[in-house]
Amino acid sequence: MSETTNRRVAAPVDVGRLTRSYIWPAVPKDRIAADGPMILVSGSGARVRDVRGKSYLDLTGNISRVSSLGWGRESIAQAVYGQLQRLHYAGQGEYQADVVFELAAKLADLTPGELEVTSFTESGTTANEAAFKLARAHLQATGRKPRAYKVISRWNAYHGSAGGPLAATDWNGLRAPSEPGTPGISLVPAPTRYRSQLRPGAPADTATYLDCLERQILHEGPELVAAFIAEPVMQAGGVQIPPDDYFPQVREICSRYDVLFIADEVITGFGRTGEWFAMSHWSVEPDIVTMGKAMTAGYAPLGAVTTRREIWDALPVFFDLHTYAGHPAAAAAALAVIEEYEQHGLIERARVSGEHLLKRLRALERHELVGEARGVGMWAAVDLTSDRSMRAPVAPELVRQVMLRARERGLIVGPTGSAIELAPPYDIPLEEIDEGIEILDQAIEEVERER
Repeated sequence: MSETTNRRVAAPVDVGRLTRSYIWPAVPKDRIAADGPMILVSGSGARVRDVRGKSYLDLTGNISRVSSLGWGRESIAQAVYGQLQRLHYAGQGEYQADVVFELAAKLADLTPGELEVTSFTESGTTANEAAFKLARAHLQATGRKPRAYKVISRWNAYHGSAGGPLAATDWNGLRAPSEPGTPGISLVPAPTRYRSQLRPGAPADTATYLDCLERQILHEGPELVAAFIAEPVMQAGGVQIPPDDYFPQVREICSRYDVLFIADEVITGFGRTGEWFAMSHWSVEPDIVTMGKAMTAGYAPLGAVTTRREIWDALPVFFDLHTYAGHPAAAAAALAVIEEYEQHGLIERARVSGEHLLKRLRALERHELVGEARGVGMWAAVDLTSDRSMRAPVAPELVRQVMLRARERGLIVGPTGSAIELAPPYDIPLEEIDEGIEILDQAIEEVERER
């Protein structure tokens, strides 16, 4: 950062003037007023600087787990710049830029098994909406289920903030204000870590959740159910890693009833869990996979839905059209990001560094306030409890207190339900992970002492 920029951000700032014309999404006004807005102006590596000139170590991928490569990656910026100079837009329908076809071919190489044809969107939400359309269109076009339109999701799922994905979302309070929503969406309980969604205390066994899914398919009518959608690792409550026997049996149930299995890999795809795609942890191939976030590492907005060729081949046309879907600059960013992952071995590095991250976090379980530390790859959570014997969750406000105490010390972590969440860049130095965990340790200790 230049001296000029440093002087600019260090000058007195009228935050009220800056934010007067902005609507904060999904953040209560009183929270912004009480805690102050985070207005960022620059970033480098795993550190960002706010409008007042304060620097923070960000271990959340900017809260949304998107910054898998951190900030200031010149190679990606140059790729986007070059594409904008060469061809900044190519239209939709019969028109498309060459770079978008290059990206589709690259994804065919990276996605597991027979997943090899891709439609692009602008976001994870629109990718999931496209996946719903694709599942319904395929089953109707083949004549196997001409009336199929229903989608089954899961409790505490997050699949997007509009349309069908919003109706399939059961977390963060987003759905209720927009209801009534898209019809035909129902939800079943999902396996969780540490505490159960179904009863106080420890989670139920895998068979309980599988039985709920099968019963729901039968209840809705298998001939009407087009798809089941699931995040491989759920974000609600902080990095909910399923039992190893869960998804293999989900795959079998979906196949039995001719229900297309959609894996929502918008967060988990492209290395966040230490695999290119998280479903590979269980050697399970979905019928459709959606992706976003780490595909471009946040350098441009892009979503995608990838499926098997036989599903696409059954359709005469796929009616899903967006002005900025598969934008050439976003495709160039994605190709540059994937090149960074491959050249520097960052997917494997995410796995190895994630082991170090989790080891350090598990040391925090000595605190009475900490129920469990868990993680997979570079995605981890510290679940807080008010009663260890009952695994009772703490109030969300207490989690927020921990987050704010950490932020005061220059660390950004994310509150999610009863947990503190971390999603660092894949290539963050281990020393910076250690620095962040030490600050989090201090924040938890301070809040625990004041209870």
